[in-house]
Amino acid sequence: MIHVDTQIEPSTLLPAIERMWALSADKIRAIEQSFPPGSPSPVFTVAGQYSAQGWTEWTQGFQYGAAALQFDATGDTEFLDLARDRTRQVMAPHLTHTGVHDHGFNNVSTYGNLWRLAKEHRFEASADEIDFYELALKVTGAVQASRWSTTADGTGYIYSFNGPQSLFVDTIRSCRALAVSHQLGHVLQGERDARISLLGRIIEHARNTARYNIWYGPDSENGPRDTYDVRGRTAHESVFNTNNGDYRCPSTQQGYSAFSTWTRGLAWAMLGYPEQLEFIQTLADDQLEPFGGRDAITAFMLEAARATCDFYIEQTPVDGVPYWDTGAPGLAKMGDYLDRPAEPLNDHEPVDSSAAAIGCQGLIRLGIYLKDSDPQAAGRYLKAGLTSLQSLLTDTYLGTDPGHQGLLLHTVYHRPNGWDHIPEGCSIPCGEAAMWGDYHLREAALTVQRLANNQTPYTFFGPVEKGGAT
Repeated sequence: MIHVDTQIEPSTLLPAIERMWALSADKIRAIEQSFPPGSPSPVFTVAGQYSAQGWTEWTQGFQYGAAALQFDATGDTEFLDLARDRTRQVMAPHLTHTGVHDHGFNNVSTYGNLWRLAKEHRFEASADEIDFYELALKVTGAVQASRWSTTADGTGYIYSFNGPQSLFVDTIRSCRALAVSHQLGHVLQGERDARISLLGRIIEHARNTARYNIWYGPDSENGPRDTYDVRGRTAHESVFNTNNGDYRCPSTQQGYSAFSTWTRGLAWAMLGYPEQLEFIQTLADDQLEPFGGRDAITAFMLEAARATCDFYIEQTPVDGVPYWDTGAPGLAKMGDYLDRPAEPLNDHEPVDSSAAAIGCQGLIRLGIYLKDSDPQAAGRYLKAGLTSLQSLLTDTYLGTDPGHQGLLLHTVYHRPNGWDHIPEGCSIPCGEAAMWGDYHLREAALTVQRLANNQTPYTFFGPVEKGGAT
């Protein structure tokens, strides 16, 4: 269980964050030299050097989005120029990619970050440049929303690249693409010019993810399904019968089993729901009424956020860095592993620092969201997130070796497929980085840096007044 540092504050981390940005700059430059435009997307490191891994090109947005975050945090225009140039040159195919559920990862990280920075007046952007970003964001949200399967009750979900039977827990974070597109006044047009609400699709997808991919324990209202499970556990994938939309079973692609929790999938939910709660706050009541109303929408999203964040706190070692799956069999050989800091160099199971980089931001955002309504819980979540981030900023996890291209070490990509590099003399993957881990460490650091400096909060939807989004 995470030992939450009750004295920690956002400002406590500023020196370590400043050091991280200095290391980050050199990593971005090194990756740009190794992966110029036209190269396959970098995915994870092997012996300290980034490499590609053919599956889907879901990490390219992190490569160039990292440059946008670097500029945001430091003001160094070298990285603004890189982000603008590469987004324009490279990212267009991702906007109309109908085969993936990753639009939020690729396009909100690039077009979205640049649009947000322009709207914050962080750089001089012409009206045409802003229009370019907004057109891209409108397109990506609609294309992502078109990847839709209908469930037995007539609602639906954005299906994963596995096919229309597959609902991934990951995709809740990709719903950012639909949110910004809706914010810009866009809709998905279907047969006979049917106007399909992107907000409606976010809410249906989020509700079904909360219903089918998250468990709430035997005392919940979910009946027999949760009788033998614990609150906050997640399944990577839910499988449906495409003939009639019936739910069939949990599954996993990257976790140990359908009945254990792959911690990066858990982290996507931990972050995805608080972000959507922040976005919902910006919308007027009349926008939410057709989809159940503010209270009902907020209630299920908040329960999903709190359940997953509570599970993470309870099922993670004291320093806030989890192992890759809570049911990984080698953990049984590690004694009371939850009662001591995570051990990335152990002989049995790898940690996944990328899950911590994603999850800590979810904890921090949930803490900020609850500040007024539940101050005691808000403080616990915020400080748990800061405790986790503080661990990631130490020499154990931070890529301080200038010859290593990774920023955040000890990440895991796909343990069941055996893709992760195992160094000579080791029995488990360790010491390597991944694009999503590096990117989300930067995002978490930027979130805390702005909080510590009393700056405009970092949100994917930019500066919007509550109730002010169109």
